[in-house]
Amino acid sequence: MTSHPEFNERTTGTEVASVFADQIRGKTILITGISPKGIGASTALAFASQSPALLILASRTKSKLEAVAEQIRTKFPSCHTNTRIELVSLDLSSQSSIRQAVTDITRLLIGGNKLDILINNAAINTTTRQTTPDDGLGLELTFGTNHIGTFLFTNLLLRNNLLSPPPPPPARIITVSSAGHRLSPMRFSDYNFSHPEKEVPAEEDYLKPLPGAFAKCTEDGYNGMVTYGQSKTANILFTLYLQKRLKGRRRGVGAYSLHPGTIETELGRDQDPEVKQEFHKIEAYWKSLDEGCATTMVAALDPALDETKGLYLVDCQISDPHPHAQDEVAAERLWKLSEEIVGEKFTLEDF
Repeated sequence: MTSHPEFNERTTGTEVASVFADQIRGKTILITGISPKGIGASTALAFASQSPALLILASRTKSKLEAVAEQIRTKFPSCHTNTRIELVSLDLSSQSSIRQAVTDITRLLIGGNKLDILINNAAINTTTRQTTPDDGLGLELTFGTNHIGTFLFTNLLLRNNLLSPPPPPPARIITVSSAGHRLSPMRFSDYNFSHPEKEVPAEEDYLKPLPGAFAKCTEDGYNGMVTYGQSKTANILFTLYLQKRLKGRRRGVGAYSLHPGTIETELGRDQDPEVKQEFHKIEAYWKSLDEGCATTMVAALDPALDETKGLYLVDCQISDPHPHAQDEVAAERLWKLSEEIVGEKFTLEDF
C-alpha cells in the first residue's frame, strides 16, 4: 500500500512533489524522453518545484531539451540558484548514442555525485515497420527503443556505479510502461514481428481479437499497437528482474514500473484518427500532463513502496499488471535475450 491512499487519477505530479518535498530537495535526478508536450517535461517541472540539486534532462532533440529547461527556469526562478540543470543528447534507438550519453552523464557526476532517481520515461509508438539505425541487427524500432535502449542505458549507468548507494532512502529506477502491455506478451520466437502471421506458442500470442481500430495493420502485416504492447510488457519484466536482483541488496536500489494514464502527448502524433477514436471509446478520463506524471512521482518518491511487494502502479496506487508481465521465468529469459542483442553480460550481483 502507498502512504497516500487518497491519491488518484486526478492527483497532479506537482501535488505529489509537494507532499514528498523532502525526498526531492538536494537530490540528483535523471529523466529521459524530454519534450515540451510530453510527460517527461511535466515530470521535470514537478521535480524542479522542490529544488533538487541536479536535474539531468535527456532526449534526442536539443531544441526540445532547451525548451523544457527554459520552461523550468521561467516557472521556478529559484532554479537559477538552487538547481543545476544539465542537458544530455540521448537516442535510445541507437546503441552508440546510448554509450555516448552514459559517458556524458559520468562526466556530469564527477566528484562522487550519484543518481538518486532515474526516470526511464522515453518511448516511441510507430505505425509503420522501422528498424534501429546503427546496430546492424535490424531490430524492430519500438522494441529496440522502448526496451533494448532502456535496458542498455540503465545497465551501463549501474555498471559505472552511478546510482546512489545506501544509507536510505535508496536510489530508485522508474520505468514508464503502459496499460497497453496487456495487448501482447513477449513474443520470444519472433520479437521483431518479422513474420506477423507466424504461428507462435499460445503464451506468446497477442490479444485476439484486438478491439476495433487497434487491429489495423500495414500491408506487410505490421501492427504498431501490438509491437508497442510487447515493448511495454518488456518494460515491466525488466523492472521485475531488477527488483529481484537489486532490492534489498547492499546497493539498496528500488525498481518500479507504472501506467501513467491516458494523456494527449506527442507519443501518439503518428496515430491515425480511427485509432485515436478507439482510445476515446475505451478511456473516459484523459489526464492533463501534470496529472499524467503523478504516478511516476509516487513511484519515484513514496517511501512506503520500500516496504511493499509492489511492482506496478496505476493512478498513484499499487496495481497488478497482466499475468504475462509478472512471469519471473519470462523476465529472466528476456534479460538473457537482451544481453545477446546488445552483446554484453550484466551481472547485477556485481553492482
